[in-house]
Amino acid sequence: MVIPVYDENDRTRGVRPWVMWVVLVLNVLVLVYFLLLPAEAVQVLAFQFGVVPAFITKAISTDDLNLLIPPVMTLGTYTFLHGNWLHLAGNMIFLWVFGDNVEAAMGHARFILFYLLCGIAGGLAHVVSEPSSLVPLIGASGAVAGILAAYLMLHPMAHVMVLLFGLMTVRIHAYWFLGAWIAWQAVNLLLFESSGVSYWSHVGGVIAGAGLIVVLRRPGVKLFKGHVGRRTKAAR
Repeated sequence: MVIPVYDENDRTRGVRPWVMWVVLVLNVLVLVYFLLLPAEAVQVLAFQFGVVPAFITKAISTDDLNLLIPPVMTLGTYTFLHGNWLHLAGNMIFLWVFGDNVEAAMGHARFILFYLLCGIAGGLAHVVSEPSSLVPLIGASGAVAGILAAYLMLHPMAHVMVLLFGLMTVRIHAYWFLGAWIAWQAVNLLLFESSGVSYWSHVGGVIAGAGLIVVLRRPGVKLFKGHVGRRTKAAR
């Protein structure tokens, strides 16, 4: 397992990433709420607010299911649901390390739109890959995948400190770490498509993030910047 610890990138343009913080806190609060509920209630909420492909494609009728929101709206809500602390941490660590620079490159309002659209793209990719599935999709990984793609296009030469298998830290360029992560999603599609992880949602998020950063970045923000120096952020 390879986990990002922090990035050596101070190009936040003086912008406080409050949208990133709000998203992170909301995800934590929703999981805490889930953990206080009986397992049966959590399962019901997962069907209500997670992406169930068969509901969206109308492979089955939802007329008698008493759904709280239209199935298409779950493409926005599913990103705030997680199954356990490990699932949540895996997404929020990536959001914490890379999200601030992406938010700075767009501004708060555009970053909100960016995050939601990447999540929607990830959900739609999952629906297309399994249109008749009745298994709810939950988790922020599609939206976070979009952030990783955007960061890679903004700061490929920034250094990232990563923890390898919980044993040692290594300082590498972002293009190595994030490029390898994106490539691994494609490998998993071929080898572990039935693993219980929706790698298609990751791919959908990556494609959306790569396209949206081009149009949503602030005027003057350039893509594929060179090395940003060795000034570091506080360890996260």
